Amino acid sequence: MDGLGDLLRGIRADGALFDRRVLPPGASAEVTSGAPLTLYSVVRGSGRLLPEGGPALPLGPGDAALIRGCTPVTFVTDAHPDGAAGPTTELLSGAYRAHADIGRRLPAALPRALLVPDDEGCDEVLNFVSAEIAADKPGQQFVLDRLLDWMLVCTLRAWFDRPEAQPPAWYLALADPVVGTALRAVHDAPARPWTIAALAAEAGVSRTSLAERFTTRVGQPPLTYLTEWRMSLAADLLTEPDATVAAVARRVGYADPFAFSTAFKRVRGLSPTAYRNTRAA
Repeated sequence: MDGLGDLLRGIRADGALFDRRVLPPGASAEVTSGAPLTLYSVVRGSGRLLPEGGPALPLGPGDAALIRGCTPVTFVTDAHPDGAAGPTTELLSGAYRAHADIGRRLPAALPRALLVPDDEGCDEVLNFVSAEIAADKPGQQFVLDRLLDWMLVCTLRAWFDRPEAQPPAWYLALADPVVGTALRAVHDAPARPWTIAALAAEAGVSRTSLAERFTTRVGQPPLTYLTEWRMSLAADLLTEPDATVAAVARRVGYADPFAFSTAFKRVRGLSPTAYRNTRAA
């Protein structure tokens, strides 16, 4: 298990909202998607993305910006230096239209807005995405959904490598030889009947040493983290068609669905059934 892979667990665009704008120099346009997570990228030209209440994000060819939440967003293209007509700017946006498509862990690990400069030469890929958006071919929505997933992974991979990124404590703790071992064990096999003793044995340290070190690095005791991780997985599983509460309970380590329901309501504030109904609505 790697940290980014776990943040992306459950991410899968379904009916992604794509938009393509071609704007002259000095033009502005509202580009708000109204979706929980939106990715913006410039194919050619340049401009500034202006999220309401946040700093301007300059975008050039291949640069990517990620906006979390339904914040109003405006895009302003750069004007030609001498005021004469210049080349147009092409802006692409792709949005995850439902919280079920992105889970809960990823948004909580991201700032409201982030910018990733193009360091890997993505122009050719963006040209392909642009052409696919403009086309009208069989299976187009499926192709666009997978392209958005791919673009998100590439953007986040670059973002978490940047010094200004602030990943969650557990993400950083994966680098610790003791805590990282325990975290991987929990993430790879959440349904196992983990105890402090079992996790300590996995990490090769005493129970006391693991508990102290884990709490310091992650910010909460191992079994508290285990419960929250199980409930995060359960929240995603409950959105699957035909998933029963009992089946989800077993997949996250609870033989008794009533004990699972109690734990889920304590962590999430809703019963599993109420949570699923809310997401469906």
